[in-house]
Amino acid sequence: MKVILAVALGGAIGAVGRHLVSSQVSHFFGVGFPIGTLVVNVVGSFAMGALIGCMMLFWSPPQEVRAFLTVGVLGAFTTFSTFSMEVLLLYERGALGLLVLYVTLSVVLCVAGVFAGLSLIRAVAA
Repeated sequence: MKVILAVALGGAIGAVGRHLVSSQVSHFFGVGFPIGTLVVNVVGSFAMGALIGCMMLFWSPPQEVRAFLTVGVLGAFTTFSTFSMEVLLLYERGALGLLVLYVTLSVVLCVAGVFAGLSLIRAVAA
């Protein structure tokens, strides 16, 4: 139960952070290109890499703290950071075939999924 609460609290912080950063960046640069989302994804992925490095090399926090930071804060700040971490873990394990498959399927299926969901709702609404 402690891990669930840690994830929930971290998720609330990460989601608010995502909204604030994304909206401020978009406000500054404009909305013609999704720069706010791009910035959030890059910053979140960098933070995830740095955090993983710290935990691999010299910091071993309790499970609740790991869940709070990775799944909660960074997972809600950007799910792309979790995707990036999973790609890194496949690379570190030497599973390059699975890495390519995961990246390809993630991009193709997720983009197809958003189009399919929109098409379904448009068809039902018509």
